[in-house]
Amino acid sequence: MRIIDWKQLKELQPYSRQHIARLEKAGKWPKRVRLGQNRVGWVYDEVEAKLTELASLRDVPNDTPE
Repeated sequence: MRIIDWKQLKELQPYSRQHIARLEKAGKWPKRVRLGQNRVGWVYDEVEAKLTELASLRDVPNDTPE
């Protein structure tokens, strides 16, 4: 299992720390893993799966008119 830190996560996606925290709380982003008292990380495979899911949604028709 590969754990990535904030710096590596930031390279994969455009969200801020606050937005990631909101998404985690809402269950819309993989939960962080506590690595120490002041250090967290994310499971790379879970983040990659979420980003793949988001990319696949771009091809789904949106019901809102433009």
